[in-house]
Amino acid sequence: MDAVDAVDGNAIGGLLIDVFGTEMTAANSSCGTSRPVAELVVCRRAPGTVVRCRICGSVLMLFVNAHGVTCVDLDGLASLGRGQTLIPHR
Repeated sequence: MDAVDAVDGNAIGGLLIDVFGTEMTAANSSCGTSRPVAELVVCRRAPGTVVRCRICGSVLMLFVNAHGVTCVDLDGLASLGRGQTLIPHR
């Protein structure tokens, strides 16, 4: 990922509302380290949006729009939540 193309997690605030139905940039994300979604690194190049951990570089979230449907891969997340965990630890 080119640093010039990277933005922070606030850039996907609207996308997260579309997917989760609520504001998620303040939600805590975990991949081993724990930080708010707003602090993650986002690359929005086509065909999808890739969200990585700022510390370890792991892909935490992937969003792809196909035929008007947003497909979401959250496999890189150990958890995601706002007080109540939305995605449990594995």
